[in-house]
Amino acid sequence: MTWNLVTSLLRSAVAGPSRLPTSVRAFSTSSPLSVTLQQNLRGARKPHRPTVNKVPALESKPFVKGVCSKIFTTKPKKPNSAIRKVARVKLSNGRSVAAYIPGEGHNLQEHSVVLVRGGRVQDCPGIRYHLVRGAQDLAGVAGRMTSRSKYGAKKPKAAP
Repeated sequence: MTWNLVTSLLRSAVAGPSRLPTSVRAFSTSSPLSVTLQQNLRGARKPHRPTVNKVPALESKPFVKGVCSKIFTTKPKKPNSAIRKVARVKLSNGRSVAAYIPGEGHNLQEHSVVLVRGGRVQDCPGIRYHLVRGAQDLAGVAGRMTSRSKYGAKKPKAAP
C-alpha cells in the first residue's frame, strides 16, 4: 500500500468510525439490483422475449401490392352484428392474406389490383390487414365528408 493510504487508514482508526476508501472495502460494491447466482439458477431473471410480428406478410414494409383472388363477407364476433366485407389477396411477395375493405361500398372484383397495409379488424378473427382506399383499383368512398384521407375521398367542390 502507498504511504498516503496507510496514514489515512491509521487516522481513521484513531479518529473513530468513518467512511473507508472504496478500494479497501471488505464487502461487495455491486448494485442491489443485480441478481445473485442462486437467484439466477432459481430463474429470477426471465430472458427477454422478442415481440411477435403482427403483420408478417408485409415483411417489414409499410404497404404491399396484391391482386384480389376472392371477395366475400364475414360476420363479426359476439356481441357485434354486421356484414364485414373482406378480400382474399395474393400479394406480390407470393403470400395470400385476408384483408378488410374499409368504408361503405366498394368497386372491387376478382383480379383487381389493391394496396395492402397492416392493421387488424378487432371483431373479425384472422383478418390482420386492411386495403388502402383510393389506391390502385380500389376507389375512395363516395360522398365521404369526414376523415376523407383515411378513405381516399376527394375534397368536395364548394358550391358558388
